[in-house]
Amino acid sequence: MVDEYQKSERSAKYGFLVIGLTFLIFFLIQTLSKINIHPFQYLMIGIALTMFYTLLVSISEHSNFLRAYLIAATSVIVLITLYSKSVLKTWKFPLFIATSLTALYAFIYVIIQLENYALLVGSIGLFLILAAVMYVSRKIDWNNG
Repeated sequence: MVDEYQKSERSAKYGFLVIGLTFLIFFLIQTLSKINIHPFQYLMIGIALTMFYTLLVSISEHSNFLRAYLIAATSVIVLITLYSKSVLKTWKFPLFIATSLTALYAFIYVIIQLENYALLVGSIGLFLILAAVMYVSRKIDWNNG
């Protein structure tokens, strides 16, 4: 059986994946919508994403892992969604970001809970994410910025 700290450690191992995919979502939104996102705004989003792990570990010391995960994920998703609303000036993209982050954190939670099939489920999930990104970005004219 995996204890609370091992689950937190497992979730932290996916940190670069979560941060990278979130930045990729923002980059694609910026590219497709022609909305400029300043590097400082990317930095603020990155710091918010890293706060998930601090919140997760600190809350799980006083509560069970599921509750800590839900509180940390919800807090970060709400924070990034509201910040995105102020940056992107509409609800269309922030709601997409909130949905994407919710799906991503749910996916990571499922992988953390799995023991024997974690690699298989993770690999299939990442393949599907890559396929979706390739599909969305297929018609972007990268030569005309």
